[in-house]
Amino acid sequence: MIKLIISDLDGTFLNSQGDYDRKLYREVRQLMQEKGVHFAACTGKQCERVEELFGDNSRDIWILGDSATRIKRNGEFIYQSLIDNHLGQQIIAALHQASSRHVVIACTPSGAVIRQDTPAHLAERVRHSYASLRKVEDLSRLTDDFVKITVYDETGSCPQTRPSLTPFEHQVYIVVAEAAWIDIANEGIHKGSTIRRLQEMLNIGRHETMAFGDGYNDIELLSEAEYSFAMRNGFDETKKVANFITGSNDENAVLNTIKRILSLQN
Repeated sequence: MIKLIISDLDGTFLNSQGDYDRKLYREVRQLMQEKGVHFAACTGKQCERVEELFGDNSRDIWILGDSATRIKRNGEFIYQSLIDNHLGQQIIAALHQASSRHVVIACTPSGAVIRQDTPAHLAERVRHSYASLRKVEDLSRLTDDFVKITVYDETGSCPQTRPSLTPFEHQVYIVVAEAAWIDIANEGIHKGSTIRRLQEMLNIGRHETMAFGDGYNDIELLSEAEYSFAMRNGFDETKKVANFITGSNDENAVLNTIKRILSLQN
């Protein structure tokens, strides 16, 4: 019996316009409530951005946000894992040295931070994932520990930037989520590890979990669910670890799949 459903957002739950079918979601949400099923959004997006997207519906979902470095529910943080400031500053310096094209997003517990000289169109692109975003002249002056550090590269050159982070790969978790994005979290922290933590909190097993994903950073997510679905529009490597393939994000495949399967569950 399914008791927990977890979905990535971009490329999975959200369509190509970064939105979702709210009417269908309300129907599925009611079905999940009737069946006693927990729903979790597991995403690289900032927790506050997820709350913006779901509005009033965010009250009863689990938010595994900021690349699953934090768990938030009903407006309260239940868990977070931080990168030490000193280590984070070394990583930021290495990223700045590696390229001047990309945007380094330093995510602190109080919000995301980018440099003041970030071009307006790139800052707007970052805003799609971060509700709380501010600019500073110099990231090296930040004194907080980091929730995560993210790179956005509109040229899709993140695979080429990744080797510059090799000296840190035993101190932090690094994933090239796709060609335009790199996510860096605390050591051992990724979607899979945070899902396991949530499963333990809820006393729910892998055999009672359904998950949906499309990207490289969803591989660990899908590995923690017996009912694992990769999106048709997902990467081949992600499809290989999933037990099932569903439709695309532009077909409301996540919501339709949940609706069909839970309708069969007593």
